Parts: sequence; C-alpha cells; structure tokens
Amino acid sequence: MTATYTFDIFTTLDGYGSYGGDGDWGGYWGKQGPELLAHRLALFGQEQRMVFGATTFRQFVEMLAASDNEEYAVGDPWVGRMRNMPTTVVSSTLRGPLDWPDATVVSGDAVDVVTRLKEESDVPLRSHGSLSLNRALMAAGLVDRIQVTIFPVISGRTGTQPILHGAGDFDLELLESRTLDGRTQELVYRPTPHPAP
Repeated sequence: MTATYTFDIFTTLDGYGSYGGDGDWGGYWGKQGPELLAHRLALFGQEQRMVFGATTFRQFVEMLAASDNEEYAVGDPWVGRMRNMPTTVVSSTLRGPLDWPDATVVSGDAVDVVTRLKEESDVPLRSHGSLSLNRALMAAGLVDRIQVTIFPVISGRTGTQPILHGAGDFDLELLESRTLDGRTQELVYRPTPHPAP
C-alpha cells in the first residue's frame, strides 16, 4: 500500500497563491480566523511527512527566521507544528545544514523521489505550496488529494503565482468541503487526468 499524497494550497477566489506589492495582502490575505487556525492546528496534529520544492522551502525558512515568536513561527501554532514534522525537500541546489528541525534534501527528479516516498512512507505525505513541484506530480498521477483553501478575496490586480497555471486537465471528485469562520472555503478533491479528445 502506498502513502497518500496531499497537495495543500491557499488561494484567492481568482486562483492566485500570492500577491505582489505592499500592503496587508499575505498568505492569508488578512482573513485568517479562529476556526481556520484551529482546523489547521488539528490537521497538522496528525502524523505525516512534509514534501517541499526548493523555492517554497527557502521561502518558509526565510519567513520563519524573521518571525518574532520562537515557539510558533508567525504566531500560528499550526505553522510551528508543520515546521517540526519530518520533511523531505526535493532540490538539486540546496545543501545542509538546514534551518529546519528534521529536513532531508533529496536530489533527483521529483517524480522519482515522490514515487519512492509513497512506496516507503508509513505516514501520509503533504505538501503546502510548492506549485511547480505539485503540478509535475499531478501530471505524473502522484497527487491523491488536492486540498484547496479559498480565501474571500480577489487579487486580480496584485495576484501572482496562479496556483494551477500550466497544469494539465483534470476531473475532480469532491471528497470534503467545509466553511471556516463563515467566509473561507476548504475543498478537498481527488484529481483524475481528463482524457484528451
């Protein structure tokens, strides 16, 4: 039996994973509420292995190093839990030591690395962000679940990093849905490649 792999992503309604410019638009777009934060904390209370590409991993390390809160980076307990989980970073450019408690860098083709992880891992695999890595894994049929958290904002003018731009065509089976704090949607899908015409 292979481990389940979840691609976990935050997005705006119009499909952007980040923003450009200054202001209070950030990873939560200023819309994180108590239900969302409690849900994320419970989600990251489960045993799992994180998988990141080099760019997202570097961004997390930089963001967490700049945090004032030693115990829980960025002030949110779920982020502290995520940082302390066993982590595999797929990269041909990063070298240790890494400023991350339990991270291992594995070089090579991401599809090969994650195929091996799925076969060998005793716990589920999860990747938060890492857009290009996860698009490649989706194309290879390695993503079992896409967990999309949609924040109630449109960032058409300032949005950057369209989350699924360049991905293939997929049919999605809805597995779970919930509304958090009365405004943020979380949707969990099982992707299946859509056959070419």
